[in-house]
Amino acid sequence: MVQARPGRTLRWPDWQLSVCVLLLCMFGMAVGHRAPKTPRCPATCSCTKDSAFCVDTKAIPKSFPPGIISLFIENNNIQALSKHTFRGLKSLTHLSLSNNNLQVLPRDLFKHLDILTDLDLRGNSFRCDCKIKWLVDWMEKTNTSVPAIYCDSPFEFQGRRIHDLTPRDFNCLSADFAVYESYSFQSLSVESYEFNDDQYVVFAQPNTGICTVFIWDHVNMLFKTHYNITSRSAVYCKPVVINNTLYMVVAQLFGGSHIYKWEEDPMRFVKIQDIDTTRVRKPNFIETFQIEGDWYFAVVDSSKAGSTSLYRWNSNGFYSHQSLHPWHRDTHIDFLEVDAKPCLILSSTSQPPVVYQWNRSQRQFAYHSQITESGDVQMVKHFWVRKVLYLCLTRFIGDSKILRWDSQRFVEIQTLPSRGSMAVYPFSVGVRQYLLLGSDYSFSRIYLWDELTQRFQPFQELNMLAPRGFSLVSVDNKDILLAASFKGKTMAYQHLVVDLSAK
Repeated sequence: MVQARPGRTLRWPDWQLSVCVLLLCMFGMAVGHRAPKTPRCPATCSCTKDSAFCVDTKAIPKSFPPGIISLFIENNNIQALSKHTFRGLKSLTHLSLSNNNLQVLPRDLFKHLDILTDLDLRGNSFRCDCKIKWLVDWMEKTNTSVPAIYCDSPFEFQGRRIHDLTPRDFNCLSADFAVYESYSFQSLSVESYEFNDDQYVVFAQPNTGICTVFIWDHVNMLFKTHYNITSRSAVYCKPVVINNTLYMVVAQLFGGSHIYKWEEDPMRFVKIQDIDTTRVRKPNFIETFQIEGDWYFAVVDSSKAGSTSLYRWNSNGFYSHQSLHPWHRDTHIDFLEVDAKPCLILSSTSQPPVVYQWNRSQRQFAYHSQITESGDVQMVKHFWVRKVLYLCLTRFIGDSKILRWDSQRFVEIQTLPSRGSMAVYPFSVGVRQYLLLGSDYSFSRIYLWDELTQRFQPFQELNMLAPRGFSLVSVDNKDILLAASFKGKTMAYQHLVVDLSAK
Protein backbone atom coordinates (compact mmCIF):
# COMPACT_ATOMS: atom_id res chain seq x y z
CA MET A 1 0.00 0.00 0.00
CA VAL A 2 1.24 3.53 -0.85
CA GLN A 3 -0.03 6.67 0.83
CA ALA A 4 -0.81 9.14 -2.02
CA ARG A 5 -2.10 12.05 -0.01
CA PRO A 6 -3.93 12.43 3.34
CA GLY A 7 -7.29 10.77 3.26
CA ARG A 8 -6.67 8.75 0.06
CA THR A 9 -4.96 5.39 -0.39
CA LEU A 10 -4.20 3.79 -3.79
CA ARG A 11 -3.40 0.19 -4.45
CA TRP A 12 -0.11 -0.14 -6.33
CA PRO A 13 -1.56 -1.95 -9.35
CA ASP A 14 -4.24 0.76 -9.78
CA TRP A 15 -1.68 3.54 -9.60
CA GLN A 16 0.53 1.79 -12.09
CA LEU A 17 -2.38 1.24 -14.44
CA SER A 18 -3.44 4.91 -14.24
CA VAL A 19 0.01 6.10 -15.23
CA CYS A 20 0.15 3.68 -18.16
CA VAL A 21 -3.27 4.74 -19.41
CA LEU A 22 -2.31 8.41 -19.18
CA LEU A 23 0.91 7.87 -21.12
CA LEU A 24 -0.87 5.85 -23.79
CA CYS A 25 -3.53 8.54 -24.20
CA MET A 26 -0.94 11.28 -24.52
CA PHE A 27 0.94 9.21 -27.09
CA GLY A 28 -2.24 8.51 -29.06
CA MET A 29 -3.18 12.17 -29.17
CA ALA A 30 0.28 13.07 -30.36
CA VAL A 31 0.12 10.46 -33.11
CA GLY A 32 -3.47 11.07 -34.20
CA HIS A 33 -3.54 14.84 -34.03
CA ARG A 34 -0.36 16.01 -35.55
CA ALA A 35 -0.46 19.65 -36.59
CA PRO A 36 -1.03 19.99 -40.37
CA LYS A 37 1.93 21.01 -42.42
CA THR A 38 1.87 24.56 -43.69
CA PRO A 39 2.06 24.57 -47.52
CA ARG A 40 5.49 25.54 -48.66
CA CYS A 41 6.27 28.04 -51.38
CA PRO A 42 5.96 26.29 -54.79
CA ALA A 43 9.23 25.50 -56.54
CA THR A 44 8.41 27.83 -59.47
CA CYS A 45 7.63 30.77 -57.19
CA SER A 46 9.43 32.98 -54.73
CA CYS A 47 7.60 33.85 -51.54
CA THR A 48 7.81 36.25 -48.63
CA LYS A 49 5.72 36.19 -45.48
CA ASP A 50 2.66 37.62 -47.24
CA SER A 51 3.27 37.39 -51.00
CA ALA A 52 4.22 35.00 -53.81
CA PHE A 53 5.68 35.71 -57.27
CA CYS A 54 5.64 32.98 -59.95
CA VAL A 55 7.48 32.96 -63.28
CA ASP A 56 8.31 30.49 -66.07
CA THR A 57 5.44 28.17 -65.29
CA LYS A 58 2.87 26.49 -67.56
CA ALA A 59 0.36 25.86 -64.79
CA ILE A 60 -0.65 27.51 -61.54
CA PRO A 61 0.80 25.65 -58.52
CA LYS A 62 -1.73 23.64 -56.53
CA SER A 63 -1.01 25.24 -53.15
CA PHE A 64 0.32 28.43 -51.60
CA PRO A 65 0.93 29.53 -48.02
CA PRO A 66 -2.62 30.34 -46.81
CA GLY A 67 -1.83 33.76 -45.36
CA ILE A 68 -0.52 35.45 -48.49
CA ILE A 69 -2.19 38.68 -49.46
CA SER A 70 -0.47 39.26 -52.82
CA LEU A 71 0.09 36.81 -55.69
CA PHE A 72 2.03 37.79 -58.92
CA ILE A 73 1.58 35.16 -61.69
CA GLU A 74 2.75 37.11 -64.75
CA ASN A 75 4.40 36.52 -68.14
CA ASN A 76 3.84 32.77 -68.14
CA ASN A 77 2.44 30.28 -70.63
CA ILE A 78 -0.73 29.49 -68.68
CA GLN A 79 -3.57 28.68 -71.09
CA ALA A 80 -6.27 27.35 -68.76
CA LEU A 81 -7.30 27.63 -65.12
CA SER A 82 -9.40 25.50 -62.82
CA LYS A 83 -12.29 27.22 -61.06
CA HIS A 84 -10.70 25.95 -57.79
CA THR A 85 -7.33 27.56 -58.48
CA PHE A 86 -7.57 30.22 -55.75
CA ARG A 87 -9.76 28.35 -53.28
CA GLY A 88 -8.54 28.83 -49.72
CA LEU A 89 -6.67 32.09 -50.36
CA LYS A 90 -9.22 34.15 -48.47
CA SER A 91 -6.65 36.75 -47.39
CA LEU A 92 -5.75 37.62 -50.98
CA THR A 93 -6.14 41.32 -51.76
CA HIS A 94 -3.94 41.62 -54.85
CA LEU A 95 -3.89 39.19 -57.78
CA SER A 96 -2.16 39.51 -61.13
CA LEU A 97 -2.69 37.15 -64.09
CA SER A 98 -1.32 39.57 -66.67
CA ASN A 99 0.52 38.64 -69.87
CA ASN A 100 -0.44 34.98 -69.99
CA ASN A 101 -2.13 33.16 -72.87
CA LEU A 102 -5.55 33.14 -71.23
CA GLN A 103 -8.55 33.21 -73.58
CA VAL A 104 -11.24 32.25 -71.06
CA LEU A 105 -11.65 32.23 -67.30
CA PRO A 106 -13.71 29.55 -65.52
CA ARG A 107 -17.01 30.72 -64.11
CA ASP A 108 -16.86 32.07 -60.52
CA LEU A 109 -13.05 31.94 -60.46
CA PHE A 110 -12.97 34.83 -57.97
CA LYS A 111 -16.07 33.84 -56.01
CA HIS A 112 -14.28 33.13 -52.70
CA LEU A 113 -11.87 36.05 -52.84
CA ASP A 114 -14.05 38.25 -50.67
CA ILE A 115 -11.50 40.99 -49.88
CA LEU A 116 -9.79 41.16 -53.28
CA THR A 117 -9.14 44.82 -54.08
CA ASP A 118 -6.85 44.69 -57.15
CA LEU A 119 -7.03 42.33 -60.12
CA ASP A 120 -4.73 42.63 -63.15
CA LEU A 121 -5.82 40.72 -66.28
CA ARG A 122 -4.02 42.82 -68.88
CA GLY A 123 -2.11 41.30 -71.78
CA ASN A 124 -4.32 38.22 -72.30
CA SER A 125 -6.10 37.21 -75.52
CA PHE A 126 -9.65 37.00 -74.23
CA ARG A 127 -12.34 35.44 -76.38
CA CYS A 128 -15.48 37.43 -75.60
CA ASP A 129 -18.16 34.77 -75.96
CA CYS A 130 -20.65 33.17 -73.60
CA LYS A 131 -17.90 31.68 -71.44
CA ILE A 132 -16.80 35.14 -70.39
CA LYS A 133 -20.27 36.61 -69.87
CA TRP A 134 -20.00 35.86 -66.14
CA LEU A 135 -16.86 38.03 -65.93
CA VAL A 136 -18.68 40.97 -67.52
CA ASP A 137 -21.47 40.57 -64.98
CA TRP A 138 -18.97 40.25 -62.09
CA MET A 139 -17.05 43.36 -63.16
CA GLU A 140 -20.32 45.34 -63.15
CA LYS A 141 -21.00 44.41 -59.53
CA THR A 142 -17.60 44.07 -57.84
CA ASN A 143 -15.67 46.69 -55.90
CA THR A 144 -12.38 45.17 -57.07
CA SER A 145 -10.25 47.46 -59.21
CA VAL A 146 -9.61 45.92 -62.65
CA PRO A 147 -7.43 47.81 -65.20
CA ALA A 148 -8.79 47.95 -68.77
CA ILE A 149 -8.75 44.67 -70.70
CA TYR A 150 -9.77 44.04 -74.31
CA CYS A 151 -11.40 41.38 -76.49
CA ASP A 152 -9.14 39.59 -78.95
CA SER A 153 -12.03 37.67 -80.59
CA PRO A 154 -14.61 37.01 -82.00
CA PHE A 155 -14.62 39.47 -84.88
CA GLU A 156 -17.69 41.46 -83.75
CA PHE A 157 -16.06 42.23 -80.38
CA GLN A 158 -12.42 42.43 -81.45
CA GLY A 159 -10.62 45.38 -79.85
CA ARG A 160 -13.55 46.33 -77.60
CA ARG A 161 -13.02 47.06 -73.92
CA ILE A 162 -14.56 44.32 -71.81
CA HIS A 163 -15.60 46.99 -69.32
CA ASP A 164 -17.84 48.47 -72.02
CA LEU A 165 -19.71 45.20 -72.61
CA THR A 166 -22.89 44.27 -70.78
CA PRO A 167 -24.47 40.83 -70.19
CA ARG A 168 -27.14 41.81 -72.75
CA ASP A 169 -24.46 41.85 -75.48
CA PHE A 170 -24.22 38.05 -75.32
CA ASN A 171 -26.76 35.70 -76.86
CA CYS A 172 -26.01 32.67 -74.73
CA LEU A 173 -29.32 30.81 -74.79
CA SER A 174 -29.28 27.73 -76.97
CA ALA A 175 -31.84 24.95 -77.18
CA ASP A 176 -32.24 21.25 -77.72
CA PHE A 177 -35.06 18.89 -78.63
CA ALA A 178 -34.78 15.87 -76.33
CA VAL A 179 -36.95 12.74 -76.38
CA TYR A 180 -39.69 13.21 -73.77
CA GLU A 181 -41.85 10.18 -74.45
CA SER A 182 -42.57 7.60 -77.13
CA TYR A 183 -45.80 5.81 -77.98
CA SER A 184 -45.98 2.24 -79.26
CA PHE A 185 -48.43 2.99 -82.09
CA GLN A 186 -47.88 4.37 -85.58
CA SER A 187 -49.82 7.42 -86.73
CA LEU A 188 -50.62 9.40 -89.87
CA SER A 189 -51.68 12.69 -88.32
CA VAL A 190 -51.43 14.57 -85.04
CA GLU A 191 -53.52 17.58 -84.01
CA SER A 192 -53.61 19.43 -80.69
CA TYR A 193 -56.49 21.44 -79.21
CA GLU A 194 -57.82 22.92 -75.96
CA PHE A 195 -61.27 22.19 -74.66
CA ASN A 196 -62.82 22.96 -71.25
CA ASP A 197 -59.44 24.16 -69.97
CA ASP A 198 -57.74 20.85 -70.78
CA GLN A 199 -55.06 20.13 -73.36
CA TYR A 200 -55.63 17.33 -75.87
CA VAL A 201 -53.95 15.70 -78.86
CA VAL A 202 -55.52 13.30 -81.35
CA PHE A 203 -53.76 10.76 -83.57
CA ALA A 204 -55.00 8.91 -86.66
CA GLN A 205 -53.67 5.35 -86.41
CA PRO A 206 -53.19 3.53 -89.73
CA ASN A 207 -52.92 0.00 -88.30
CA THR A 208 -56.12 0.08 -86.26
CA GLY A 209 -57.91 2.74 -88.31
CA ILE A 210 -59.05 4.60 -85.20
CA CYS A 211 -58.65 8.15 -83.86
CA THR A 212 -57.02 8.12 -80.41
CA VAL A 213 -57.55 11.16 -78.18
CA PHE A 214 -54.98 11.85 -75.44
CA ILE A 215 -55.38 14.27 -72.52
CA TRP A 216 -52.55 16.00 -70.67
CA ASP A 217 -52.05 14.75 -67.11
CA HIS A 218 -50.95 17.76 -65.01
CA VAL A 219 -49.79 15.52 -62.15
CA ASN A 220 -47.62 13.02 -64.04
CA MET A 221 -46.72 15.55 -66.75
CA LEU A 222 -47.57 13.34 -69.72
CA PHE A 223 -50.33 12.54 -72.20
CA LYS A 224 -52.62 9.64 -71.35
CA THR A 225 -55.36 7.92 -73.34
CA HIS A 226 -58.73 9.67 -73.08
CA TYR A 227 -60.98 8.27 -75.81
CA ASN A 228 -60.90 6.17 -78.99
CA ILE A 229 -63.14 7.01 -81.95
CA THR A 230 -63.73 3.66 -83.63
CA SER A 231 -63.20 3.92 -87.39
CA ARG A 232 -62.23 1.62 -90.21
CA SER A 233 -59.41 3.48 -91.97
CA ALA A 234 -58.85 6.95 -90.47
CA VAL A 235 -56.09 8.92 -92.19
CA TYR A 236 -56.79 12.29 -90.58
CA CYS A 237 -58.57 13.36 -87.40
CA LYS A 238 -59.28 17.10 -87.22
CA PRO A 239 -60.78 18.75 -84.10
CA VAL A 240 -62.71 22.01 -84.25
CA VAL A 241 -64.41 23.85 -81.38
CA ILE A 242 -67.47 25.90 -82.39
CA ASN A 243 -69.55 27.75 -79.80
CA ASN A 244 -67.99 25.73 -76.97
CA THR A 245 -68.89 22.47 -78.68
CA LEU A 246 -66.22 20.03 -79.85
CA TYR A 247 -66.45 18.34 -83.23
CA MET A 248 -64.08 15.83 -84.81
CA VAL A 249 -63.84 15.47 -88.59
CA VAL A 250 -62.58 11.97 -89.37
CA ALA A 251 -61.33 11.38 -92.92
CA GLN A 252 -61.21 7.73 -94.00
CA LEU A 253 -59.85 5.88 -97.02
CA PHE A 254 -62.72 3.38 -96.97
CA GLY A 255 -66.28 3.48 -95.73
CA GLY A 256 -66.74 7.23 -96.06
CA SER A 257 -65.65 10.13 -93.86
CA HIS A 258 -67.66 11.35 -90.89
CA ILE A 259 -68.19 14.14 -88.37
CA TYR A 260 -68.46 13.40 -84.66
CA LYS A 261 -69.71 15.52 -81.76
CA TRP A 262 -68.50 15.30 -78.16
CA GLU A 263 -71.21 14.76 -75.57
CA GLU A 264 -70.58 15.37 -71.86
CA ASP A 265 -73.25 13.05 -70.48
CA PRO A 266 -72.26 10.37 -71.04
CA MET A 267 -68.73 11.38 -72.13
CA ARG A 268 -68.40 10.13 -75.68
CA PHE A 269 -68.11 11.06 -79.36
CA VAL A 270 -71.30 10.54 -81.37
CA LYS A 271 -71.43 10.46 -85.16
CA ILE A 272 -73.71 13.23 -86.40
CA GLN A 273 -72.96 13.47 -90.12
CA ASP A 274 -71.47 11.71 -93.16
CA ILE A 275 -69.33 13.42 -95.79
CA ASP A 276 -70.33 12.96 -99.44
CA THR A 277 -68.25 10.08 -100.83
CA THR A 278 -68.87 11.11 -104.44
CA ARG A 279 -66.85 14.28 -103.82
CA VAL A 280 -64.21 13.00 -101.41
CA ARG A 281 -62.92 9.65 -102.61
CA LYS A 282 -59.37 9.54 -101.24
CA PRO A 283 -58.92 12.12 -98.47
CA ASN A 284 -55.39 13.14 -97.54
CA PHE A 285 -55.62 16.20 -95.27
CA ILE A 286 -58.14 18.44 -93.46
CA GLU A 287 -57.90 22.17 -92.80
CA THR A 288 -60.29 24.24 -90.64
CA PHE A 289 -60.61 28.03 -90.70
CA GLN A 290 -62.90 31.00 -90.13
CA ILE A 291 -63.91 33.70 -92.64
CA GLU A 292 -66.10 36.65 -91.63
CA GLY A 293 -67.34 34.75 -88.58
CA ASP A 294 -68.26 31.55 -90.44
CA TRP A 295 -66.51 28.22 -89.85
CA TYR A 296 -65.30 26.07 -92.76
CA PHE A 297 -63.29 22.95 -93.24
CA ALA A 298 -61.62 21.69 -96.42
CA VAL A 299 -60.96 18.03 -97.22
CA VAL A 300 -58.07 17.47 -99.62
CA ASP A 301 -58.75 14.70 -102.14
CA SER A 302 -55.80 12.88 -103.71
CA SER A 303 -57.72 10.72 -106.20
CA LYS A 304 -58.15 11.20 -109.93
CA ALA A 305 -61.93 11.27 -109.73
CA GLY A 306 -62.61 13.37 -106.63
CA SER A 307 -62.05 17.01 -105.79
CA THR A 308 -60.90 19.01 -102.79
CA SER A 309 -64.11 20.18 -101.13
CA LEU A 310 -65.20 22.92 -98.73
CA TYR A 311 -67.89 22.55 -96.08
CA ARG A 312 -69.50 25.39 -94.08
CA TRP A 313 -71.05 25.31 -90.63
CA ASN A 314 -74.64 26.65 -90.40
CA SER A 315 -75.74 26.00 -86.79
CA ASN A 316 -76.92 22.42 -87.35
CA GLY A 317 -73.98 20.86 -89.12
CA PHE A 318 -71.46 21.22 -91.93
CA TYR A 319 -72.87 21.50 -95.43
CA SER A 320 -71.23 21.28 -98.81
CA HIS A 321 -70.12 24.75 -99.90
CA GLN A 322 -67.69 24.53 -102.84
CA SER A 323 -65.57 22.16 -104.91
CA LEU A 324 -61.99 23.15 -105.70
CA HIS A 325 -59.35 21.84 -108.06
CA PRO A 326 -61.00 18.60 -109.28
CA TRP A 327 -58.98 15.61 -110.58
CA HIS A 328 -55.55 16.93 -109.68
CA ARG A 329 -54.36 14.50 -106.97
CA ASP A 330 -54.16 17.18 -104.29
CA THR A 331 -51.90 16.43 -101.33
CA HIS A 332 -52.28 19.38 -98.96
CA ILE A 333 -54.05 22.71 -98.36
CA ASP A 334 -53.08 25.75 -96.29
CA PHE A 335 -55.29 28.64 -95.22
CA LEU A 336 -53.66 32.06 -94.83
CA GLU A 337 -54.23 35.75 -95.33
CA VAL A 338 -52.24 37.59 -97.99
CA ASP A 339 -52.53 41.36 -97.78
CA ALA A 340 -55.56 40.91 -95.50
CA LYS A 341 -57.32 38.70 -98.07
CA PRO A 342 -58.23 35.09 -97.16
CA CYS A 343 -56.47 32.58 -99.43
CA LEU A 344 -56.07 28.86 -99.89
CA ILE A 345 -52.95 27.25 -101.37
CA LEU A 346 -53.34 23.74 -102.73
CA SER A 347 -50.40 21.48 -103.49
CA SER A 348 -50.62 18.43 -105.73
CA THR A 349 -48.48 15.83 -107.47
CA SER A 350 -49.76 16.80 -110.91
CA GLN A 351 -49.03 20.54 -111.14
CA PRO A 352 -47.49 23.51 -109.26
CA PRO A 353 -49.30 24.80 -106.16
CA VAL A 354 -52.46 26.80 -106.88
CA VAL A 355 -53.55 29.94 -105.01
CA TYR A 356 -57.27 30.62 -104.49
CA GLN A 357 -58.50 33.97 -103.16
CA TRP A 358 -61.73 34.69 -101.30
CA ASN A 359 -64.40 36.56 -103.25
CA ARG A 360 -66.51 38.47 -100.72
CA SER A 361 -69.43 39.17 -103.01
CA GLN A 362 -69.82 35.55 -104.09
CA ARG A 363 -68.65 34.20 -100.70
CA GLN A 364 -66.50 31.63 -102.45
CA PHE A 365 -62.88 31.08 -103.42
CA ALA A 366 -61.80 31.97 -106.94
CA TYR A 367 -58.68 30.88 -108.81
CA HIS A 368 -55.94 33.48 -108.45
CA SER A 369 -52.54 32.18 -109.60
CA GLN A 370 -49.97 29.41 -109.61
CA ILE A 371 -46.65 29.22 -107.80
CA THR A 372 -44.55 28.36 -110.81
CA GLU A 373 -41.35 26.32 -111.01
CA SER A 374 -42.39 24.23 -107.99
CA GLY A 375 -43.82 20.91 -109.11
CA ASP A 376 -44.40 17.74 -107.07
CA VAL A 377 -45.07 19.63 -103.84
CA GLN A 378 -46.20 17.34 -101.02
CA MET A 379 -47.06 20.01 -98.47
CA VAL A 380 -47.24 23.79 -98.28
CA LYS A 381 -47.08 25.73 -94.99
CA HIS A 382 -46.91 29.44 -94.30
CA PHE A 383 -45.27 31.29 -91.42
CA TRP A 384 -44.54 34.86 -90.38
CA VAL A 385 -41.26 36.44 -89.27
CA ARG A 386 -41.49 40.07 -88.13
CA LYS A 387 -44.65 40.74 -90.18
CA VAL A 388 -43.14 39.21 -93.32
CA LEU A 389 -45.00 36.29 -94.90
CA TYR A 390 -43.10 33.16 -96.00
CA LEU A 391 -44.02 29.81 -97.50
CA CYS A 392 -42.29 26.47 -97.28
CA LEU A 393 -42.91 23.98 -100.07
CA THR A 394 -41.70 20.48 -99.32
CA ARG A 395 -40.94 17.94 -102.05
CA PHE A 396 -40.40 14.20 -102.02
CA ILE A 397 -37.91 14.35 -104.88
CA GLY A 398 -35.70 17.41 -105.01
CA ASP A 399 -35.06 20.31 -102.67
CA SER A 400 -37.71 22.00 -100.58
CA LYS A 401 -38.10 25.73 -101.03
CA ILE A 402 -38.59 28.81 -98.89
CA LEU A 403 -40.51 31.67 -100.55
CA ARG A 404 -41.18 35.22 -99.37
CA TRP A 405 -44.21 37.34 -100.25
CA ASP A 406 -42.93 40.34 -102.19
CA SER A 407 -46.08 42.52 -102.42
CA GLN A 408 -47.11 40.96 -105.75
CA ARG A 409 -45.88 37.38 -105.72
CA PHE A 410 -43.96 34.74 -103.81
CA VAL A 411 -40.22 34.86 -104.50
CA GLU A 412 -37.85 31.98 -103.80
CA ILE A 413 -35.12 32.88 -101.28
CA GLN A 414 -33.72 29.52 -100.14
CA THR A 415 -33.58 25.80 -100.95
CA LEU A 416 -33.26 23.07 -98.34
CA PRO A 417 -32.13 19.50 -99.08
CA SER A 418 -35.07 17.27 -98.22
CA ARG A 419 -35.06 14.07 -100.25
CA GLY A 420 -37.98 11.91 -99.19
CA SER A 421 -39.82 14.69 -97.40
CA MET A 422 -43.58 14.36 -96.98
CA ALA A 423 -44.17 16.77 -94.08
CA VAL A 424 -43.01 20.24 -93.05
CA TYR A 425 -43.82 22.18 -89.90
CA PRO A 426 -42.86 25.80 -89.22
CA PHE A 427 -43.28 26.72 -85.56
CA SER A 428 -41.95 29.12 -82.96
CA VAL A 429 -40.93 28.76 -79.32
CA GLY A 430 -40.50 32.14 -77.69
CA VAL A 431 -38.50 34.31 -80.07
CA ARG A 432 -37.08 31.31 -81.94
CA GLN A 433 -38.53 30.43 -85.34
CA TYR A 434 -37.99 26.81 -86.35
CA LEU A 435 -38.73 24.72 -89.40
CA LEU A 436 -38.97 20.93 -89.23
CA LEU A 437 -38.55 18.91 -92.42
CA GLY A 438 -39.53 15.25 -92.10
CA SER A 439 -37.77 12.65 -94.23
CA ASP A 440 -38.50 9.05 -95.19
CA TYR A 441 -34.90 8.36 -96.25
CA SER A 442 -32.69 10.00 -93.62
CA PHE A 443 -32.80 11.99 -90.41
CA SER A 444 -35.48 14.64 -90.15
CA ARG A 445 -33.94 18.10 -89.80
CA ILE A 446 -34.82 21.07 -87.65
CA TYR A 447 -33.73 24.48 -88.95
CA LEU A 448 -33.47 27.72 -86.98
CA TRP A 449 -34.19 31.12 -88.52
CA ASP A 450 -31.15 33.41 -88.57
CA GLU A 451 -32.07 37.09 -88.30
CA LEU A 452 -28.72 38.22 -89.72
CA THR A 453 -28.92 36.28 -92.99
CA GLN A 454 -32.74 36.07 -93.13
CA ARG A 455 -32.36 32.37 -93.85
CA PHE A 456 -32.81 29.05 -92.07
CA GLN A 457 -29.67 27.43 -90.68
CA PRO A 458 -29.30 23.73 -89.74
CA PHE A 459 -30.01 23.24 -86.04
CA GLN A 460 -30.65 19.61 -85.10
CA GLU A 461 -31.39 16.17 -86.55
CA LEU A 462 -34.12 13.88 -85.20
CA ASN A 463 -34.30 10.14 -85.78
CA MET A 464 -37.88 9.26 -86.66
CA LEU A 465 -39.36 6.87 -89.21
CA ALA A 466 -41.55 8.23 -92.01
CA PRO A 467 -42.98 11.29 -90.22
CA ARG A 468 -46.33 12.51 -91.54
CA GLY A 469 -47.33 15.34 -89.22
CA PHE A 470 -46.22 17.49 -86.30
CA SER A 471 -47.79 19.58 -83.57
CA LEU A 472 -46.38 21.78 -80.79
CA VAL A 473 -48.09 21.80 -77.38
CA SER A 474 -47.16 24.34 -74.68
CA VAL A 475 -48.43 23.28 -71.26
CA ASP A 476 -47.19 23.48 -67.66
CA ASN A 477 -44.12 25.45 -68.72
CA LYS A 478 -43.17 22.71 -71.14
CA ASP A 479 -42.97 22.90 -74.93
CA ILE A 480 -43.70 19.44 -76.33
CA LEU A 481 -43.22 18.65 -80.04
CA LEU A 482 -45.30 15.67 -81.17
CA ALA A 483 -44.37 13.72 -84.29
CA ALA A 484 -46.70 11.29 -86.08
CA SER A 485 -44.76 8.38 -87.61
CA PHE A 486 -46.13 6.16 -90.36
CA LYS A 487 -43.59 3.33 -89.90
CA GLY A 488 -42.29 3.69 -86.35
CA LYS A 489 -43.17 4.89 -82.89
CA THR A 490 -45.02 8.15 -82.47
CA MET A 491 -42.64 10.50 -80.65
CA ALA A 492 -42.77 13.42 -78.21
CA TYR A 493 -39.79 15.78 -77.87
CA GLN A 494 -39.29 18.49 -75.27
CA HIS A 495 -37.80 21.83 -76.23
CA LEU A 496 -35.12 22.59 -73.63
CA VAL A 497 -33.40 25.95 -73.28
CA VAL A 498 -29.70 25.75 -72.40
CA ASP A 499 -27.74 28.70 -70.97
CA LEU A 500 -24.26 28.34 -72.46
CA SER A 501 -22.88 30.97 -70.10
CA ALA A 502 -23.71 28.81 -67.08
CA LYS A 503 -21.14 26.13 -67.92
